[in-house]
Amino acid sequence: MADLAVMPRPIAAAALPQTATDLFGEPIEAHPPWFRPESFLRAGFDPDAYVAELRSYVPLESLSAELRAHLAALRAELVGLINRDYADFVGLSARLKGVDAAAARMRAPLADLRDKVAAFRAAAAAALAALRAGLEQRAAASNARELLELLLNTSHVVSKVEKLIKELPTAPSDSSSADVGSADKGYPGNDTTVESGTDVRETQSILLERIASEMNRLKFYISHAQNLPFIENMEKRVQGATKLLDGSLERCFVVGLEHRNAKVIYNCLRAYAAIDNTSSAEELFRTTVVSPLIQKIVPQNYAKAVSGVSSDDLEDDYLRIMQCVEKDCKFILEISSSANSGLHIFDFLANSILKEVHSAIMKGKPGACSPGKPKEFLKNYKASLRFLDFLEGYCPSKSAVTKFRSEPAYTEFMRLWHVSVYFSLRFQEIAGDLDSALTATISPVGMNENQMKQKTLLLKQSIKLLESLHSCWSDEVLVFSHSDKFLRLSLQLISRYTTWLSSGLAARKASDGSSSSPADSEWALSIPVEDFIYVMHDVNGVIGELSESGNFVEHVNQLLASCPIEVLTLVKQSILQAVEPLKELLPGIMDVMIGVIVKRSNEDLKHLKGITATYRMTNKLPVRHSPYVSGILHPFKVFLEGERVHYLSEDDKTKLRCGSTDKITAIYYDMVSEVVNVARKTEFSLQRLRQGAQKRVGASTDSSDNIISDTDKICMQLFLDIQEYARNLRSLGIDARGIESYRALWQCVAPKDKQDTIQF
Repeated sequence: MADLAVMPRPIAAAALPQTATDLFGEPIEAHPPWFRPESFLRAGFDPDAYVAELRSYVPLESLSAELRAHLAALRAELVGLINRDYADFVGLSARLKGVDAAAARMRAPLADLRDKVAAFRAAAAAALAALRAGLEQRAAASNARELLELLLNTSHVVSKVEKLIKELPTAPSDSSSADVGSADKGYPGNDTTVESGTDVRETQSILLERIASEMNRLKFYISHAQNLPFIENMEKRVQGATKLLDGSLERCFVVGLEHRNAKVIYNCLRAYAAIDNTSSAEELFRTTVVSPLIQKIVPQNYAKAVSGVSSDDLEDDYLRIMQCVEKDCKFILEISSSANSGLHIFDFLANSILKEVHSAIMKGKPGACSPGKPKEFLKNYKASLRFLDFLEGYCPSKSAVTKFRSEPAYTEFMRLWHVSVYFSLRFQEIAGDLDSALTATISPVGMNENQMKQKTLLLKQSIKLLESLHSCWSDEVLVFSHSDKFLRLSLQLISRYTTWLSSGLAARKASDGSSSSPADSEWALSIPVEDFIYVMHDVNGVIGELSESGNFVEHVNQLLASCPIEVLTLVKQSILQAVEPLKELLPGIMDVMIGVIVKRSNEDLKHLKGITATYRMTNKLPVRHSPYVSGILHPFKVFLEGERVHYLSEDDKTKLRCGSTDKITAIYYDMVSEVVNVARKTEFSLQRLRQGAQKRVGASTDSSDNIISDTDKICMQLFLDIQEYARNLRSLGIDARGIESYRALWQCVAPKDKQDTIQF
């Protein structure tokens, strides 16, 4: 084409800015972080929303500048793309010469082909519609045929079942067999009659199994052809056949049980399994075999049981029942649990044996399950658990044991035993006994009974605590399934004993003796201090018994040995943690004894103030210690020489001596320092008055310098007293030099030349 011979010049592109780079040659981002050009490419881009979002933190001038810069960049990029392919774009029209003629030549064949394809498509659609209609007719015919075959099969099976039921042979009854046996006794034909009866029963059981399988097949057909008139018309025939089959199967199964015919029982069980009627077989075995045996063991007349003919004890009954199960029920359990028999769906253990035992107990011995008699209840409960373990021994696998425990009969049997009520009664009994002991007066009941034994508790409160704790975990009380509750009860007993002690110690320290004191504290206000030796002894004994090395923790761990190690660790830690508050009371008990001893010693220390009056305004000098010194430690000596002190450990005796002497000496120092300070202040005041009087009369004051002052005489007497006091301490095994308050006492009254060395 001539008009395209001259090609236009390419668009002059503006000088594109080069990409800026940083110091290391990396490109620098052209836009700020808040400006993202890729947002314009989103399908749901909204300019108004975009501007509204950015204007909250970007000025409109900055946004406008960035948009103009981006528009300039897009235009520059468009110009670059056009210039890159400009030659091809311009030469496109030159290369399209003759295209119109070629397109006209191709249009006719394509139109013809389009018509042919449309015609073929219409023909194919018609053929497909015809094919679908044929398939629908075939499917309808097939469904009708299947339904007809189902109805024919149903009719055929019903007729077959009725025919087979009519062909059932009749086995000779027990009475007829007995008559024949007695009439033909002594003749060889008698054995032949018995064998023929057995063969008839086996044949009957085999035929019943076949009928049962056909009945199962009939149920399948009926389930797939419900609400059809033909089936509804046959319903009476089906019900009649079912009734005949159930009656015949029941009679055959009962006869097999009576004669212990394993083949007959096996075939009958398979028949029951085929018609999915296992409950009937289990009930027949219960009423035919189990019930007569249980009725001989457990009386069914409750009035007869109450009159004294039979007690509520179940242990002997369970032993006899287990013997009967081993002797008279084992055969059917072995048959139902045989391998590859398909009879594992039967559960004669739960639905026959256990169910009958449950019924017999409820009718004959309902009092055996009453928690109102805790001892008898626990004995019967444990015997019942052993009986259940015996029954579980016949389960061939763990899954069978799980199935046995999930049966409703097992659940109902366990509901007989109200273990939670039993625990509540035991809780009231054990906790009530301990609470009664704690509210009673303190008396050392264990001293005379076990005085030759070491680490024996003396107070009935402590004895009752350990008795209660051991009772919680004794075989006569503990129920393993509720061991967590008995552990909690044990911890509560320890806490109750600790609260009783802490309340008494707090009241003793208060020493108010008011009527508002709680009942738990009366014991501490009414007993002498010597009885706290018993308290200290018993608390140490209880702590030793409940410690990690004690017998109680070991006994509990032995009872719970079947539990995981984590559980045993938690149990031990809980017991040890419960004993910790009891250990914290030991210093308080020691403080009570020390406080009473110090209080008694203060009575003699009060005579110390008389020294001031003795040596005031007199020239008499002290030559020996004061009489009151011998009485300071007398109450302490009497306490240590008492017959009860040997119940304290050597460590406690040492703590008692050190604590008592420290406090007595501290009080002694306070009183001495007070007397000396008062004497010095008084002497200083008198000396100033004397000096003032002498100055007024013009007398000399030098004559009074050589006179021994009253304070010096008082200090001399006190010095003699504290030396005697130190010797008395030494007689008790206490070195006065090691007492800080005694050293301060020495510095207070000792002469200046003897203050550095304590000698007595």
